[in-house]
Amino acid sequence: MKGSALAYRPIGLAGGMAGGLLAGIIFKQVWKKVSGEDDAPGATQSEYSWSEVLLAAALQGAIYAVVKAAIDRAGAQAWAKSTGSWPGD
Repeated sequence: MKGSALAYRPIGLAGGMAGGLLAGIIFKQVWKKVSGEDDAPGATQSEYSWSEVLLAAALQGAIYAVVKAAIDRAGAQAWAKSTGSWPGD
């Protein structure tokens, strides 16, 4: 692992944690608007159908992936702008 990538690692980890929190907040708001319910169905809750549980999981995963990619990309661009090298190059 090159020095730039190693130095960037703590920043990437912090961004990942912040992204996870942000994605959770966004998912909760989207789910509330889509379903009218405060909480998404859990996989072990028997009162929900397979389709409800899988739809909630797919939506949550998609939101998480988009938020994570956006934060990772913005962090990498900010790192490159301030250091002159792309993390991982």
